[in-house]
Amino acid sequence: MAEIAAARTGTGGPQEGRKIVEHIVGWTLCIVVAMLITQLHLL
Repeated sequence: MAEIAAARTGTGGPQEGRKIVEHIVGWTLCIVVAMLITQLHLL
């Protein structure tokens, strides 16, 4: 019985579909920042 309750209890975090979107947005932001730094000759 406790196993069923534990399986239903979530952490309130993002669902699986949103994790993929967050990873894509995060990597895109990282690439954009790297390109900006390169273009401005800051590194």
